[in-house]
Amino acid sequence: MDCCSFSSSLSLSLSLMLKPRPPLMTINYNGNSQRSRRKKKRHCLLQVSAISYQSFIHFALNETKRHTLLLPSPLQEKYGSMIAMDEQTRLEMLSFKTPKIRLLRSMSIEGEAMQVLDFAAFPKPEFDLPIFCGNFFTTANMNIVVLDLNPLHDVTSRRDYKEKYYDRLLPLGLKYTELLPWGGKLTSESIKFFSPIVIWTKFSSSNSKHEVLYSAFMEYYKAWLELMEQAVEDTDPSQIACNLEAQHRYLTWRAEKDPGHRVLKRLIGEKLAKDLLRNFLFSGIDELGSKTFLDYFPEYSIEDGTINEKRSIIGKGFENRPWDKNGEFIGNDLRN
Repeated sequence: MDCCSFSSSLSLSLSLMLKPRPPLMTINYNGNSQRSRRKKKRHCLLQVSAISYQSFIHFALNETKRHTLLLPSPLQEKYGSMIAMDEQTRLEMLSFKTPKIRLLRSMSIEGEAMQVLDFAAFPKPEFDLPIFCGNFFTTANMNIVVLDLNPLHDVTSRRDYKEKYYDRLLPLGLKYTELLPWGGKLTSESIKFFSPIVIWTKFSSSNSKHEVLYSAFMEYYKAWLELMEQAVEDTDPSQIACNLEAQHRYLTWRAEKDPGHRVLKRLIGEKLAKDLLRNFLFSGIDELGSKTFLDYFPEYSIEDGTINEKRSIIGKGFENRPWDKNGEFIGNDLRN
């Protein structure tokens, strides 16, 4: 999910991981320096390899099967797995559909230096369900996390939508936002795509924190599946069109401003990264609508008609959680 802190943290972490390493010390008199370096390196690798997101994916797929018929998506034929340019990091893609879910997909990245999971579920336009979103980035020293039921419609101006999907989930959100505190500044632009129960956090890598995150993922996904199971199909063409445009706007923003683009670019190159973003991770941009990024977000236009690469035009953000315990937006008092 796009945010200043998430983007800058990803960029810094990745640059540190991928920059050339100095050679091991070869001049030593007792072997201690060389052994120390090797021991330290093994320790870091064990920290990362000990934390895997495969259990998250397995849980989500098994739990989905308990609620609905899970079928392979046509995307699975093209997007399966690939090896990054470093010939060590592996990217694995899975994609499915159900009677109410247009696309349920995951991308996991597993390497010596990092573990990544990007998991999402997009409803069909006949349903105004939130979009399930789980973005997790782990290195030996840091975890960057976004977990949310991204609202399809604005929860501040559409109180009926907030009451329909989020009021009953506020206790769940409060439980985990205490265990996984707010992770720092979020831009004013990106906050519009989050709900009052969003978990946006950063923490040092540890098994205990990873277990808390796994628990949060399970409970959030179970809650989303229950909403999905209860969802009634819209038959009003105007409401379906509204849902369609809202999801297309979301996909357009994510494909253009998602901080994961930089990670993918360094791993598999610009061409493949753009294809993966547009046609897999945020598939639907070409099918659900014809509006462009600048149609939705004209404030990002620059004089030559191209898109401003800045992640925030307003230049303001939220250092603290901008919702109170009742899920009411108090960001106007917290913005800085």
